[in-house]
Amino acid sequence: MSAVHHRYATVDGHRLFYREAGHPDAPTVLLLHGYPTSSYMFRRLVPALADRWHVVAPDHLGFGLSGAPGVDEFDYSFDALAALTAGLLEQLGISRYAIYVQDYGAPIGWRLALADPDAVTAVITQSGNAYDAGFVEAFWKPVWAYHREQTSDTEGPVREALSLEAIRWQYVTGVADETLLDPEAWHHDHALVSRPGNDAVQMKLFLDYATNSPLYPRLHEYFRASGVPLLAVWGRGDEIFGPDGARAFADDLPDAEIHLLDGGHFLLESAFDETTALIRDFLDRRLSGPAVP
Repeated sequence: MSAVHHRYATVDGHRLFYREAGHPDAPTVLLLHGYPTSSYMFRRLVPALADRWHVVAPDHLGFGLSGAPGVDEFDYSFDALAALTAGLLEQLGISRYAIYVQDYGAPIGWRLALADPDAVTAVITQSGNAYDAGFVEAFWKPVWAYHREQTSDTEGPVREALSLEAIRWQYVTGVADETLLDPEAWHHDHALVSRPGNDAVQMKLFLDYATNSPLYPRLHEYFRASGVPLLAVWGRGDEIFGPDGARAFADDLPDAEIHLLDGGHFLLESAFDETTALIRDFLDRRLSGPAVP
Protein backbone atom coordinates (compact mmCIF):
# COMPACT_ATOMS: atom_id res chain seq x y z
CA MET A 1 0.00 0.00 0.00
CA SER A 2 1.27 3.47 -0.87
CA ALA A 3 2.71 5.63 1.86
CA VAL A 4 0.55 8.54 3.01
CA HIS A 5 2.28 11.79 3.92
CA HIS A 6 0.77 14.12 6.52
CA ARG A 7 1.77 17.68 5.72
CA TYR A 8 1.12 21.32 6.55
CA ALA A 9 1.18 24.36 4.29
CA THR A 10 0.72 28.05 5.02
CA VAL A 11 -1.71 29.71 2.61
CA ASP A 12 -2.48 33.42 2.96
CA GLY A 13 -1.14 33.24 6.50
CA HIS A 14 -3.31 30.27 7.52
CA ARG A 15 -2.01 26.80 8.39
CA LEU A 16 -3.68 24.02 6.40
CA PHE A 17 -3.20 20.32 7.07
CA TYR A 18 -3.41 17.87 4.18
CA ARG A 19 -2.82 14.21 3.39
CA GLU A 20 -0.90 13.38 0.23
CA ALA A 21 -0.02 10.11 -1.46
CA GLY A 22 0.89 8.73 -4.85
CA HIS A 23 3.34 9.79 -7.53
CA PRO A 24 3.25 13.58 -8.07
CA ASP A 25 3.36 13.10 -11.85
CA ALA A 26 0.21 10.96 -11.84
CA PRO A 27 -3.19 12.59 -12.44
CA THR A 28 -4.32 14.35 -9.27
CA VAL A 29 -7.50 13.60 -7.34
CA LEU A 30 -8.49 16.28 -4.84
CA LEU A 31 -10.64 15.01 -1.97
CA LEU A 32 -12.87 17.65 -0.37
CA HIS A 33 -14.55 16.70 2.88
CA GLY A 34 -17.83 17.87 4.36
CA TYR A 35 -19.25 18.83 7.75
CA PRO A 36 -18.45 17.89 10.49
CA THR A 37 -15.43 15.87 9.49
CA SER A 38 -12.03 16.44 7.86
CA SER A 39 -9.58 14.58 5.67
CA TYR A 40 -9.92 11.91 8.35
CA MET A 41 -12.96 10.67 6.41
CA PHE A 42 -10.54 9.77 3.59
CA ARG A 43 -8.06 7.92 5.82
CA ARG A 44 -8.68 4.66 3.91
CA LEU A 45 -9.47 6.12 0.49
CA VAL A 46 -6.20 8.04 0.10
CA PRO A 47 -3.97 4.92 0.15
CA ALA A 48 -6.58 2.93 -1.81
CA LEU A 49 -6.19 5.32 -4.78
CA ALA A 50 -2.53 6.23 -4.49
CA ASP A 51 -1.21 3.28 -6.51
CA ARG A 52 -2.60 4.91 -9.67
CA TRP A 53 -3.22 8.55 -8.84
CA HIS A 54 -1.74 11.47 -6.96
CA VAL A 55 -4.14 12.11 -4.08
CA VAL A 56 -4.44 15.30 -2.02
CA ALA A 57 -6.93 15.64 0.85
CA PRO A 58 -6.88 18.93 2.77
CA ASP A 59 -8.65 19.88 5.97
CA HIS A 60 -10.65 23.07 5.42
CA LEU A 61 -9.78 25.95 7.69
CA GLY A 62 -11.71 25.51 10.94
CA PHE A 63 -11.81 21.72 10.56
CA GLY A 64 -9.62 18.78 11.43
CA LEU A 65 -5.96 19.61 12.03
CA SER A 66 -5.96 22.85 10.05
CA GLY A 67 -5.87 26.16 11.84
CA ALA A 68 -9.11 27.42 13.32
CA PRO A 69 -8.87 31.19 13.76
CA GLY A 70 -11.86 32.79 15.41
CA VAL A 71 -14.57 34.56 13.46
CA ASP A 72 -13.03 37.87 14.53
CA GLU A 73 -9.80 36.87 12.75
CA PHE A 74 -11.16 35.22 9.59
CA ASP A 75 -14.37 35.83 7.66
CA TYR A 76 -15.55 32.26 7.16
CA SER A 77 -17.50 31.62 3.98
CA PHE A 78 -17.52 29.04 1.22
CA ASP A 79 -15.93 31.63 -1.07
CA ALA A 80 -13.09 32.02 1.43
CA LEU A 81 -12.59 28.27 1.91
CA ALA A 82 -12.51 27.76 -1.85
CA ALA A 83 -9.94 30.53 -2.21
CA LEU A 84 -7.69 28.87 0.39
CA THR A 85 -8.02 25.54 -1.42
CA ALA A 86 -7.09 27.21 -4.71
CA GLY A 87 -4.09 28.75 -2.97
CA LEU A 88 -2.99 25.36 -1.67
CA LEU A 89 -3.26 23.84 -5.15
CA GLU A 90 -1.22 26.69 -6.60
CA GLN A 91 1.44 26.23 -3.93
CA LEU A 92 1.61 22.50 -4.74
CA GLY A 93 1.89 23.22 -8.47
CA ILE A 94 -1.38 21.46 -9.28
CA SER A 95 -3.23 23.01 -12.22
CA ARG A 96 -5.43 20.09 -13.32
CA TYR A 97 -7.26 17.68 -11.06
CA ALA A 98 -10.34 15.57 -10.51
CA ILE A 99 -12.48 16.44 -7.50
CA TYR A 100 -14.25 14.20 -5.00
CA VAL A 101 -16.84 16.31 -3.19
CA GLN A 102 -18.94 15.41 -0.16
CA ASP A 103 -21.34 17.67 1.76
CA TYR A 104 -19.48 21.00 2.39
CA GLY A 105 -16.83 19.85 -0.06
CA ALA A 106 -19.35 20.29 -2.86
CA PRO A 107 -19.84 24.08 -2.66
CA ILE A 108 -16.07 24.43 -2.33
CA GLY A 109 -15.45 22.18 -5.33
CA TRP A 110 -18.18 23.87 -7.38
CA ARG A 111 -16.56 27.26 -6.77
CA LEU A 112 -13.19 25.90 -7.93
CA ALA A 113 -14.79 24.56 -11.10
CA LEU A 114 -16.66 27.77 -11.85
CA ALA A 115 -13.52 29.83 -11.32
CA ASP A 116 -11.37 27.63 -13.59
CA PRO A 117 -13.50 25.16 -15.60
CA ASP A 118 -10.51 23.83 -17.54
CA ALA A 119 -8.76 22.74 -14.33
CA VAL A 120 -11.32 20.09 -13.37
CA THR A 121 -10.83 16.83 -15.26
CA ALA A 122 -13.60 14.79 -13.60
CA VAL A 123 -16.06 14.94 -10.70
CA ILE A 124 -16.92 12.33 -8.09
CA THR A 125 -19.81 13.43 -5.92
CA GLN A 126 -20.71 11.41 -2.85
CA SER A 127 -23.63 13.19 -1.24
CA GLY A 128 -22.19 16.39 -2.71
CA ASN A 129 -25.33 18.33 -3.59
CA ALA A 130 -25.81 20.52 -6.67
CA TYR A 131 -29.61 20.64 -7.06
CA ASP A 132 -32.51 21.88 -4.97
CA ALA A 133 -34.00 18.41 -5.49
CA GLY A 134 -31.34 17.00 -3.20
CA PHE A 135 -32.36 18.84 -0.04
CA VAL A 136 -34.28 16.67 2.42
CA GLU A 137 -36.77 19.15 3.87
CA ALA A 138 -37.00 17.57 7.33
CA PHE A 139 -33.28 18.14 7.85
CA TRP A 140 -32.94 21.52 6.15
CA LYS A 141 -36.08 23.27 7.42
CA PRO A 142 -34.40 24.56 10.63
CA VAL A 143 -31.36 25.71 8.63
CA TRP A 144 -33.56 27.60 6.18
CA ALA A 145 -35.36 29.26 9.11
CA TYR A 146 -31.99 30.36 10.46
CA HIS A 147 -31.07 31.77 7.05
CA ARG A 148 -34.23 33.89 7.03
CA GLU A 149 -33.81 35.26 10.54
CA GLN A 150 -31.09 34.90 13.15
CA THR A 151 -32.76 34.78 16.57
CA SER A 152 -32.31 32.64 19.66
CA ASP A 153 -35.31 30.58 18.50
CA THR A 154 -33.83 29.83 15.08
CA GLU A 155 -30.24 29.47 16.29
CA GLY A 156 -31.00 26.79 18.88
CA PRO A 157 -32.03 23.96 16.51
CA VAL A 158 -29.06 24.65 14.22
CA ARG A 159 -26.62 24.75 17.11
CA GLU A 160 -27.81 21.24 18.03
CA ALA A 161 -25.94 20.00 14.94
CA LEU A 162 -22.72 20.54 16.92
CA SER A 163 -23.66 17.93 19.53
CA LEU A 164 -22.16 14.46 19.65
CA GLU A 165 -25.57 12.85 19.19
CA ALA A 166 -26.35 14.92 16.09
CA ILE A 167 -22.98 14.07 14.57
CA ARG A 168 -23.51 10.39 15.35
CA TRP A 169 -26.93 10.66 13.65
CA GLN A 170 -25.25 11.75 10.43
CA TYR A 171 -23.20 8.55 10.44
CA VAL A 172 -25.77 5.96 11.51
CA THR A 173 -28.91 7.16 9.67
CA GLY A 174 -29.62 5.01 6.65
CA VAL A 175 -27.12 2.31 7.62
CA ALA A 176 -28.78 -1.07 8.14
CA ASP A 177 -25.92 -2.58 10.16
CA GLU A 178 -24.50 0.02 12.53
CA THR A 179 -21.76 -2.38 13.64
CA LEU A 180 -20.04 -1.62 10.32
CA LEU A 181 -19.41 1.91 11.60
CA ASP A 182 -16.41 2.86 13.71
CA PRO A 183 -17.63 5.13 16.54
CA GLU A 184 -14.20 6.73 16.58
CA ALA A 185 -15.28 8.67 13.47
CA TRP A 186 -18.00 10.72 15.15
CA HIS A 187 -16.06 11.08 18.39
CA HIS A 188 -13.10 12.38 16.37
CA ASP A 189 -15.29 14.87 14.51
CA HIS A 190 -17.03 16.06 17.65
CA ALA A 191 -13.78 16.65 19.50
CA LEU A 192 -12.42 18.87 16.74
CA VAL A 193 -15.55 20.94 16.10
CA SER A 194 -15.75 21.42 19.89
CA ARG A 195 -12.48 23.36 20.12
CA PRO A 196 -12.91 26.67 21.93
CA GLY A 197 -14.53 29.22 19.64
CA ASN A 198 -15.23 26.72 16.88
CA ASP A 199 -18.97 26.83 17.50
CA ALA A 200 -19.02 30.39 16.15
CA VAL A 201 -17.03 29.23 13.09
CA GLN A 202 -19.54 26.49 12.35
CA MET A 203 -22.56 28.77 12.90
CA LYS A 204 -21.02 31.24 10.43
CA LEU A 205 -20.75 28.50 7.81
CA PHE A 206 -24.28 27.23 8.50
CA LEU A 207 -25.44 30.78 7.77
CA ASP A 208 -23.28 31.12 4.65
CA TYR A 209 -24.77 27.92 3.22
CA ALA A 210 -27.54 30.20 1.95
CA THR A 211 -25.12 31.35 -0.77
CA ASN A 212 -24.87 27.90 -2.35
CA SER A 213 -28.25 27.24 -3.91
CA PRO A 214 -28.18 30.55 -5.87
CA LEU A 215 -24.98 29.26 -7.55
CA TYR A 216 -26.74 26.18 -8.91
CA PRO A 217 -27.96 27.69 -12.22
CA ARG A 218 -24.38 28.74 -13.10
CA LEU A 219 -23.16 25.32 -12.05
CA HIS A 220 -25.71 23.55 -14.24
CA GLU A 221 -24.64 25.72 -17.16
CA TYR A 222 -21.04 24.67 -16.48
CA PHE A 223 -22.07 21.01 -16.50
CA ARG A 224 -23.84 21.40 -19.85
CA ALA A 225 -21.05 23.42 -21.45
CA SER A 226 -18.16 21.26 -20.22
CA GLY A 227 -19.70 17.80 -20.26
CA VAL A 228 -17.30 17.03 -17.39
CA PRO A 229 -17.22 13.28 -16.58
CA LEU A 230 -19.19 12.76 -13.39
CA LEU A 231 -19.75 9.88 -11.01
CA ALA A 232 -22.49 10.27 -8.39
CA VAL A 233 -22.35 7.62 -5.68
CA TRP A 234 -24.97 8.18 -3.00
CA GLY A 235 -26.49 6.46 -0.02
CA ARG A 236 -30.15 5.55 -0.55
CA GLY A 237 -30.74 6.29 3.11
CA ASP A 238 -29.10 9.72 3.18
CA GLU A 239 -31.56 11.98 5.00
CA ILE A 240 -29.52 15.14 4.46
CA PHE A 241 -29.06 15.04 0.70
CA GLY A 242 -31.51 12.51 -0.67
CA PRO A 243 -31.14 10.26 -3.73
CA ASP A 244 -33.03 12.76 -5.90
CA GLY A 245 -29.93 14.93 -5.60
CA ALA A 246 -27.90 12.19 -7.26
CA ARG A 247 -30.44 11.53 -10.01
CA ALA A 248 -30.62 15.23 -10.86
CA PHE A 249 -27.09 15.30 -12.30
CA ALA A 250 -28.46 13.46 -15.35
CA ASP A 251 -30.58 16.54 -16.16
CA ASP A 252 -27.46 18.44 -17.24
CA LEU A 253 -24.97 15.60 -17.76
CA PRO A 254 -26.77 12.81 -19.64
CA ASP A 255 -23.67 10.61 -19.41
CA ALA A 256 -23.39 10.99 -15.64
CA GLU A 257 -22.80 7.67 -13.91
CA ILE A 258 -25.22 7.45 -10.99
CA HIS A 259 -25.15 4.73 -8.35
CA LEU A 260 -27.38 4.49 -5.29
CA LEU A 261 -25.91 2.21 -2.63
CA ASP A 262 -27.24 0.85 0.63
CA GLY A 263 -26.09 3.35 3.21
CA GLY A 264 -26.36 6.91 4.41
CA HIS A 265 -24.38 10.15 4.35
CA PHE A 266 -20.92 8.63 4.88
CA LEU A 267 -20.63 5.70 2.47
CA LEU A 268 -16.88 5.41 2.99
CA GLU A 269 -17.63 4.25 6.54
CA SER A 270 -20.23 1.58 5.78
CA ALA A 271 -19.73 0.67 2.09
CA PHE A 272 -16.05 1.39 1.56
CA ASP A 273 -15.20 -1.50 -0.77
CA GLU A 274 -18.20 -0.99 -3.06
CA THR A 275 -17.73 2.77 -3.21
CA THR A 276 -13.99 2.54 -3.83
CA ALA A 277 -14.46 -0.01 -6.62
CA LEU A 278 -16.84 2.38 -8.40
CA ILE A 279 -14.39 5.26 -7.97
CA ARG A 280 -11.41 3.31 -9.28
CA ASP A 281 -13.33 2.05 -12.30
CA PHE A 282 -14.55 5.58 -13.08
CA LEU A 283 -11.10 7.14 -12.75
CA ASP A 284 -9.52 4.40 -14.86
CA ARG A 285 -11.92 5.19 -17.68
CA ARG A 286 -12.49 8.92 -17.41
CA LEU A 287 -9.54 10.71 -15.85
CA SER A 288 -7.36 12.36 -18.45
CA GLY A 289 -3.63 11.77 -18.39
CA PRO A 290 -1.61 8.58 -17.96
CA ALA A 291 -1.37 6.95 -14.57
CA VAL A 292 2.14 6.64 -13.12
CA PRO A 293 2.89 3.43 -11.21
